[in-house]
Amino acid sequence: MPTGHTTILPTPAVRGRLSIPSVLADYWALTKPDVNLLILVTTAAGFCLASPFHLVGLSVLLLIHTLVGTLLVASGTATLNQYVERRFDAQMRRTKRRPLVAERIEPSHALWFGITLSVSGAMYLTVAVNFVASLLAVLTLLSYLLIYTPLKRKTPLCTLAGAFPGAAPPLIGWAAASGTLSPEAWVLYGLVFLWQFPHFMAIAWMYQEDYVRAGYFVLPHGEQRNSLMELQAVLPSFGLVALSFAPMLLGKEGLVCTTGALSLSSCYLYYGGQLAIRKSNHAARRLLLASIFYLPAVFVVMVLDRM
Repeated sequence: MPTGHTTILPTPAVRGRLSIPSVLADYWALTKPDVNLLILVTTAAGFCLASPFHLVGLSVLLLIHTLVGTLLVASGTATLNQYVERRFDAQMRRTKRRPLVAERIEPSHALWFGITLSVSGAMYLTVAVNFVASLLAVLTLLSYLLIYTPLKRKTPLCTLAGAFPGAAPPLIGWAAASGTLSPEAWVLYGLVFLWQFPHFMAIAWMYQEDYVRAGYFVLPHGEQRNSLMELQAVLPSFGLVALSFAPMLLGKEGLVCTTGALSLSSCYLYYGGQLAIRKSNHAARRLLLASIFYLPAVFVVMVLDRM
């Protein structure tokens, strides 16, 4: 499909001479390790906060099993997502060098790699952790691939649809540690759910031309584009400020946790407001960096308050 840009793809002969380390690096890239790192952090946070005796009675082996299984499913999901979207990734500057787009990996190989990772991860969680954690991981995979992924080309509401599976990692960690989901687990879910909107608006704003070129409808056209971006960059952050008080109201955390979460959420709101006001790539980049810092930081505050 013409894109207006010339992309030099390796010939079959060149692909045949690729070294083993480069092939392994390409398969590693299929799993989106940068995204998986954040998934593991939020999964581990959910696990630690749900541990019956908190960090004192934390089962390190069970935590490792949880992270391994979650990583396998998340890696399979990322691989299958790139398999489905490979034609569209070829039209975006930031994704056109991905292994599938550049034809360094055969599509059929990526498909079976993704399926193998996903099935292995689900089975691993079932055997080594528990069925609830495995079920949550599988539901996350299915809703991400079957609902969120196709909606990206149909409606800006795709962000809302993607936020539901995107907030699942702390639930998986919580279920792994306790075997069930309590109200506090859903507070963690709500935190990650709301966090995603400003985070994704920062990305969508910086790469809006790329998304349009590939036919992704993540932002509407015209004046509605600004309105939707402003709404999603600011309103969920107000929700995070309010949610900072939820653990204390549930009697699970103290003043330290509430103060820390409130401060972090207020900073996140500030950067979201800056994007809404300035509407610049610089403001979007600062919001993206703030979002990457915010989520691990707020979970660290919660865990430390339990110690």
